[in-house]
Amino acid sequence: MNILITGGTGSFGKEALHQLLHFHNYDKVIIFSRDELKQHELQQQYPEEKYPTARFFLGDVRDVKRLKRALKGVDHVIHAAALKQVPAAEYNPTEAIKTNIMGAVNLIEACIDCGVKKVIALSTDKAVNPINLYGATKLCMEKLLVAGNHYSNKTLFSVVRYGNVVGSRGSVVPLLKKQAETGCLTVTHPEMTRFWITLDKAVGFVLLRLADMKGGEIFVPTMPTMNILDLAETIAPKADIKMTGIRAGEKMHETLISKDDAHRVSAFKDYYTIHPDIKFFGAKQVKGESVPPDFEYTSNGNEWRMTQEEMRRII
Repeated sequence: MNILITGGTGSFGKEALHQLLHFHNYDKVIIFSRDELKQHELQQQYPEEKYPTARFFLGDVRDVKRLKRALKGVDHVIHAAALKQVPAAEYNPTEAIKTNIMGAVNLIEACIDCGVKKVIALSTDKAVNPINLYGATKLCMEKLLVAGNHYSNKTLFSVVRYGNVVGSRGSVVPLLKKQAETGCLTVTHPEMTRFWITLDKAVGFVLLRLADMKGGEIFVPTMPTMNILDLAETIAPKADIKMTGIRAGEKMHETLISKDDAHRVSAFKDYYTIHPDIKFFGAKQVKGESVPPDFEYTSNGNEWRMTQEEMRRII
């Protein structure tokens, strides 16, 4: 069995590579990305003589021919490639569309043509009722991946949707830690909340869902939430805090599951599944417990809120 990770030199891809090489038994783990420097750095970290199953393939999801070349003989794909920075997407919308939407189209076509068995893509809470372009492109990506199940009865497509990853590139945690050295931290709004998950848990969850997916599901892990002001005070209790105001494209609170999708949601022990609202030929969905008709999963829900002590342990 061979697996390929698009955008494999990002934070998620690096942790996934570590887990796949040390705890799983794939014949090949292929890192597909356009960043030659990060590819080189990963190759130094995982030399061929010690990690013969690791492979490194330069390419861009915008290039369908290159994708097809990389996907020859691949059984499973984790689609992590994306332009993820909200301000960058707002100022460069066509670039975000080319990578996040057209890149998904290319991946779907390439995976079907190459006979890939399973594809699972990474999405974000910002895809739910999006107010910024990044979230809108991720919503499109979700719709494309779910609908991809219509086009082939041999390739299955599913999605994992989660919130902010603690310590990942672009995360607020490294920024606040750096600011703490100056004695002054910036916070957008004292009431702002976000979902948080550690990188190892995010990768572990994706790999579990890759193993048991049936096609068309959007998987949502249960995740704690964090108040941004509490986070800042946890990182630097004695620092001054400056309020900067909500930035363009930001929400006060994020949503992982909206009320509109409650009728399609199944609850399991540590995650939710949003079942597709369109039927696929031969689809075999696994049903869990139903949720109330007014159920929604939002970051300002008190039942999921972390204390400062819990934040401190994670950070």
